[in-house]
Amino acid sequence: MFADDVASKNLGITLDELGPGYARASMRITELMVNGHGITHGGYVFILADTAFALACNSHADAAVAARADIRFLRPTREGDVLVAESVERGRFGRNGIYDVTVRCGDDVVAEFRGDSRTFGGRAVGER
Repeated sequence: MFADDVASKNLGITLDELGPGYARASMRITELMVNGHGITHGGYVFILADTAFALACNSHADAAVAARADIRFLRPTREGDVLVAESVERGRFGRNGIYDVTVRCGDDVVAEFRGDSRTFGGRAVGER
């Protein structure tokens, strides 16, 4: 799935680790990602977390999409910072799943994201 994710790749997001119900992705903040306050625009933090979430919930046999997601921003980041998003599956039931994503900059937690997934019977990850 990540091989075909043009949006994430164009932002410089890399897939660092992937396992069943788990994914870790990272992204360096560029000057194009900074808002008028001189800090990272929240949308970029969200897309990194959403990418890690998507990878984790698609790590099983059935293709999945987001049914809902929300984020809590805890600390600002700035140009040059490297953000790391770690997504962990909390539970799967029927066609639904719950995933938590922690976004860090070094040792600091900068955001917490929760996403609900729903499988839709599409191709499994890595299948064409």
